[in-house]
Amino acid sequence: MTGWKCWIILLLTAVAGNLWAQAAVRVGAERMEAYLPLLLDKQVALVVNHSSRVGPTHLVDTLLANNVCLLRIFAPEHGFRGSAPDGQRLADGIDPHSGVPIVSLYGKKYKPSADDLAGVEVVIFDIQDVGARFYTYISTLFYLIEACGEHQIPLIVLDRPNPNGHYVDGPVLDMRLRSFVGIAPLPVVHGCTVGELARLFAGEYWIGPTPPPLIVVPCENYTHRTLYEPPVPPSPNLPNLRAILLYPSLCFFEGTVISVGRGTPWPFQVVGHPDYSGPVAIEFIPRRNQASHYPPLEGQRCRGFDFRSLSVDSLFAQRTLNLTPLLDMYCEFPKKETFFLKNRFFERLAGTYALRRQIEEGSFEADIRATWRDDLECFRKIREKYLLYPE
Repeated sequence: MTGWKCWIILLLTAVAGNLWAQAAVRVGAERMEAYLPLLLDKQVALVVNHSSRVGPTHLVDTLLANNVCLLRIFAPEHGFRGSAPDGQRLADGIDPHSGVPIVSLYGKKYKPSADDLAGVEVVIFDIQDVGARFYTYISTLFYLIEACGEHQIPLIVLDRPNPNGHYVDGPVLDMRLRSFVGIAPLPVVHGCTVGELARLFAGEYWIGPTPPPLIVVPCENYTHRTLYEPPVPPSPNLPNLRAILLYPSLCFFEGTVISVGRGTPWPFQVVGHPDYSGPVAIEFIPRRNQASHYPPLEGQRCRGFDFRSLSVDSLFAQRTLNLTPLLDMYCEFPKKETFFLKNRFFERLAGTYALRRQIEEGSFEADIRATWRDDLECFRKIREKYLLYPE
């Protein structure tokens, strides 16, 4: 066999191997043999959105086709269809396709009420998370576990891989800064799937003294070293795996006057501001779109950093938060007194009062990281007790 033919065969084999590895991950929702028997003759409520799929079919349609009685759907931020823009409060409604009532958990309330759970015998949670403390789907999970515990309603979590589940990093939440973008004492990157987090929330009694009966249906063929790209974008402004991997590091900018590219084709892949005076890699103008109805700095020409050329493999291999863009942007920003938003949202995202002060004082990244070390070590010991997958 000639040399070039050997190279083609090796290339095709490698590509096929990568495709097989991606397809080999079987999410909890696809393991119907593990949970469908638990739903027979039960009145079921679902906490789901557009990512809740069994192959190409939505979990709602899958369960209805299997004669499961769906009493209610609970919808997180971005809504049941996952198309609502960032921060938009959502009202209750009816799913026009199935006729099942929808209760918003991102409108007037975050937690199901007793009336919402009336008649419910089992609750299922099935949503694709991205592994950052400030991504609000896990706050919805936290309140759901709390509500199910108060009423002793069994909760089934259909697990999905965490695209950022291969590392743990960042400051652990100071509970004085507790909010919907920081619901529990987790580091910024917690390294847990939603199933592992559910076990942790309940096992550490962070949700109160009476956790609900909890069943986690694990993924198959997944480890915390698996490079996993969700089959659909988990939210409107995380359109691809590059954005998902950059999100934990770049989301800190949401507490500043800097744009993270909302209102562009590249959210969480570019950052910039009209007043930025340092080296410019990209210029962009945020404009209203389906993902962001009111993007920060709308209509203004922003100059800043461009991360679109970074490979997914290099980002995945990094295994740490990257504070360099934040530190460099602050260093080059001419109006430092206006850099951080006055509403203290930066502190809520960081989960600590210290990070802003460290940036303002010109601390080096290594010195900042050193202040996280002890809390991270304590969290890793807690996390280890609830892991479902190899490290």
